[in-house]
Amino acid sequence: MTPPAAEFFRRAAVWLVVAGVAVVPLAVALASPLQASRDALWIIGGMAGVVALVLLLLQPLLISGLLPLGHALAQRRWHRWVGAAITGLVVLHVGGLYLTSPEDIVDALLLASPTPFAVYGVIGLWAVILTACLAAFRRKLRPRLWQAAHSVLAVAIVIGSVVHAVLIDGVMGQTSKQVLCVFIVVAAGAILSKAVLGRRIVTRQ
Repeated sequence: MTPPAAEFFRRAAVWLVVAGVAVVPLAVALASPLQASRDALWIIGGMAGVVALVLLLLQPLLISGLLPLGHALAQRRWHRWVGAAITGLVVLHVGGLYLTSPEDIVDALLLASPTPFAVYGVIGLWAVILTACLAAFRRKLRPRLWQAAHSVLAVAIVIGSVVHAVLIDGVMGQTSKQVLCVFIVVAAGAILSKAVLGRRIVTRQ
């Protein structure tokens, strides 16, 4: 197989795997019988959370260049756009659920909710908001400070979001949800580990 053909099949395989891992949970959530018993605001808020979780898978793949989407600059631009989309979807997720059940959301934000998944959801929420705030002032921050803060917040986002999703018995199917969460953790963990090891090597040199 010639190099161009091998590269084509490699890119196609990456897209097929990512599409499968991402689309199946969305389809399962949309087809869930629970959707029929909920009002429009709950459905919008709930699905916003599902889409945000799916997009979270793309972030480490984009920043690492593993997702074939043009040159490095284009992939970093997509990384920023997807990050902005995740922020908007998280706000929509919380807002939609607040309008449906304000008492539950207030309890969750005050860390007074009896449900463990709410605590992890709030951790992910604030980590996303802080990341968006840092990104807005990125040019005023030192590169090392930005990278360190962004890495710490990325860990908080992944852990908070994944545990939040796994603990919820909602519209997402258990198997597809768990597969998606495993891919998110593995992708984020691999990229963060590579970044940390790279900085250690540079420091030693």
